[in-house]
Amino acid sequence: MIASLAVSEPYIRAITSVQMAKARSREKWLRSFRPRAPVAGRTVIVVDEGLAAGATMRASIQSLQARHPARLVVAVPVGAREACAAVQHEVNEIVCLKQPEPFVAIGTYYQHFHAVEDADVRQLLVGAVPNRQAAMPVP
Repeated sequence: MIASLAVSEPYIRAITSVQMAKARSREKWLRSFRPRAPVAGRTVIVVDEGLAAGATMRASIQSLQARHPARLVVAVPVGAREACAAVQHEVNEIVCLKQPEPFVAIGTYYQHFHAVEDADVRQLLVGAVPNRQAAMPVP
């Protein structure tokens, strides 16, 4: 798609730089400025609401693989067959409960499917850590 739109390399680099900075900032805020959990030598299970194209999951897998987990497992309730097959080659195991044909969109397989706000994710993460101090204020 990028090639067909004739997007320039300098533009791609500039946008990538800005988006990476935003992603790093968002990650720090979501983790309440805690360091990353140790992954090396551990079994890591990555959970998502589903796999459509699988791009976000594959990015997560690549990031985690660089940290050398002993075992990497992906668990999703629903996914497109093609996305599940692609992810399967990158992890030790994938658990996908339903791979409907044709696959339409993740949200169509839920009775209630809505976006989860960052503040809600952060609160869940803070609550999941034992002996955690009060959450950092929202910027």
